[in-house]
Amino acid sequence: MKRVVLVCLFASTGLAQHSEAVAPGRALFQKMCSGCHGANAKGGRGSDLTTGNWRWGGSDDDITRNILKGIPGTQMPAFPMSESEARSVLAFLRTLSGAAEEAAAGDAGAGGKLFAAHCARCHMFGGKGGRLGPDLSAIREEKKTAELRRAITHPSESLRPGFETVEVKRRDGSLLRGARRNEDTFSIQLMDEAEKLHLLLKKDVAEARSPKQSLMPEIPLQPGQVDDLIAFLKREPAARDFTEWKPAADFNVTFARLKNAAQEPRNWLTYWGDYRGTHSSRLASITPANVASLRGVWAYQFGGGHNETMPLVVDGLMFVTGPLNDAAALDARTGRTMWRYRRKVPEDVHSYCTVMTNRGFGVLGDRLYLATLDTHLVALDAKTGNKIWETAVDDYHKGYSITHAPLALDGKIIVGVTAGECGNNGFVDAYDAATGKRLWRFWAIPRKDDPEHARARATWSGNSADSGGGPTWMTGTYDAETDTLFWTTGNPSPDYDGAVRLGDNLYTCSVLALDPATGKLKWYFQFTPHDTHDWDANETPVLIDAEVRGRPRKLLIQANRNGFFYVLDRTNGEFLLGKPFVKQTWAKGLDDKGRPIVLPNTDPTPEGNYACPDAAGGANWAASSYDPKTGLYFVSVREVCAFYTSKFKEVVPGQPYTGSGQREEPGAGAIRAIDPATGQARWSFPLHVGNVAAGVLHTAGGVLFAGSGGGYLIALDARAGKGLWRYQTGAEIRNSPIAYSVDGKQYVAVAGDSTLFVFALP
Repeated sequence: MKRVVLVCLFASTGLAQHSEAVAPGRALFQKMCSGCHGANAKGGRGSDLTTGNWRWGGSDDDITRNILKGIPGTQMPAFPMSESEARSVLAFLRTLSGAAEEAAAGDAGAGGKLFAAHCARCHMFGGKGGRLGPDLSAIREEKKTAELRRAITHPSESLRPGFETVEVKRRDGSLLRGARRNEDTFSIQLMDEAEKLHLLLKKDVAEARSPKQSLMPEIPLQPGQVDDLIAFLKREPAARDFTEWKPAADFNVTFARLKNAAQEPRNWLTYWGDYRGTHSSRLASITPANVASLRGVWAYQFGGGHNETMPLVVDGLMFVTGPLNDAAALDARTGRTMWRYRRKVPEDVHSYCTVMTNRGFGVLGDRLYLATLDTHLVALDAKTGNKIWETAVDDYHKGYSITHAPLALDGKIIVGVTAGECGNNGFVDAYDAATGKRLWRFWAIPRKDDPEHARARATWSGNSADSGGGPTWMTGTYDAETDTLFWTTGNPSPDYDGAVRLGDNLYTCSVLALDPATGKLKWYFQFTPHDTHDWDANETPVLIDAEVRGRPRKLLIQANRNGFFYVLDRTNGEFLLGKPFVKQTWAKGLDDKGRPIVLPNTDPTPEGNYACPDAAGGANWAASSYDPKTGLYFVSVREVCAFYTSKFKEVVPGQPYTGSGQREEPGAGAIRAIDPATGQARWSFPLHVGNVAAGVLHTAGGVLFAGSGGGYLIALDARAGKGLWRYQTGAEIRNSPIAYSVDGKQYVAVAGDSTLFVFALP
């Protein structure tokens, strides 16, 4: 009888070698890789590539992507070669491990039972299992049969980085033992044997040692059981039943916590900071008196791309996404990485009207939810980054993508799509948070077979509704009191040629009040009927309680892209107030129902018509903020006008479909404070250039933080609009700041172009 330890299987070499590519791959390796990894690939400045130690993923796709794209946060650069050349380098690297692939001869069914009985406590496979050891779902691509056998029978010989055993004695005498997730000169992060994460500063540690021994006890196996295990691990994970889901005891972001997120100012639990979209923090340590002492405390390098993410922070852990659907978990005190998640973007995604960015996570229970550029929804384990499940929302080949952070509700994950310039129609979907099963879909433009919304369908001439746009590309808000989901819609298609789609074009440029249980429409309000200027209404629908017209009301407020500030009764959609908050020249005003009184000669024409604001709008998707104490609403605005032109174009679904465009004039911007009761501006802080993406954050200490297109993070006195402090990040800011605290210390974070910056008082 053999005795083996089933833990920490090491990612190594794997798929079949391609002998015809080995010789050119060897030549390319010598030319481009040997300087770091050595002529024999045994390592030098770079790692040893002959051991199978593929820390950043050992599958063929992982290694090829790392060669072509580089590895963010490391010294591994992207190499200027074709994918076929990278594959030839891979073929050469695969020869370095020696023996040819051995067939897996065991009983996979018996191996699955053995895995469930002895391995699943520490390892995930197909989205189920433990967290202490590596996820083995893709181990079939990373190890040959002989390597798997060796790893199972001699696990302590090849402990994977991030899973080595560590024993820590703290200065208070307490002991910790677990798997080391990461370590640097000043900190150490580990997961103990109960799967609890510990983010430690070394000043609090008396001793840390790393015994070269795996964590799992030895398990006696009968002859042939190792072969059975290997046969199980070598097969594709089958579809799993995820209906039973018990979140971790020490990491559980419940629906109750999300509804009361404002009561946890140390955390940032949703994209907007709370369900209401106020993007405001109750943290008060940073004040107008001390903000000038704010300094940078750490930074995280995304590794390129235009980052529009806003992090989530949960109990000392920060979760960030990158522009290509990569992600990471960070120690929110130090910025040290806990785990990274990398997901390959299809090579042809650029060919299908895809918007290339990502704005963040949703969180529920112990899972993170990521929406992708190729229109998928992915559930990750928050402690490890392991994938639990993935589901296709739609087909990116149609021209759909998802760029926003999902909204997590009670057992549901809500997402929308980009579609406004691609000849597609937008929709809002709800998915079961446990299983990924779609629960309902609401089409922003009603389908032909939808009798409930036949009147809305009639607001489109001919068949124009079939390719009418209505993208749903920003995260919505939620009213827990009335159990109502608010989601906004964008422009009709084509954007600028309204002649081919006569009518109001419902439900484009609107806010939808939906029943989250069924997706049924409760009410809607259309800000810009028959939009011909690309004035999406996807700006934040902020939910506040305030007095209007002499009595308290439950309100929805929005600074719309069309240049008007709106106040609605959020219980029924009644229009209460609307006033321009930037220069606008297209409407005489709004009538008693909130409908714009459109001026003549403001629609685009083939020759061009001048109108304000431009297509990017008086405000856009950047976060606005609301202070419940002063009742002030803060928003980043743009004072830009444009010449709009129109031109007929045949629709090709999935391809650009705008009906011409605009030529904007140079224009400035501002951070503006608006009184929602009157719509009047209280103060305005000028910016040299307005920005569609850099938003604002109000904090209870009386400081308003704002980003700018010029790369500055700015601190203003929230009551007076006076400038107090600024920091130049070195690149355009395309997201909004957040605030959180750890151990009572307040931090402010904002992402620059390729770097996340975090600030605190000394």
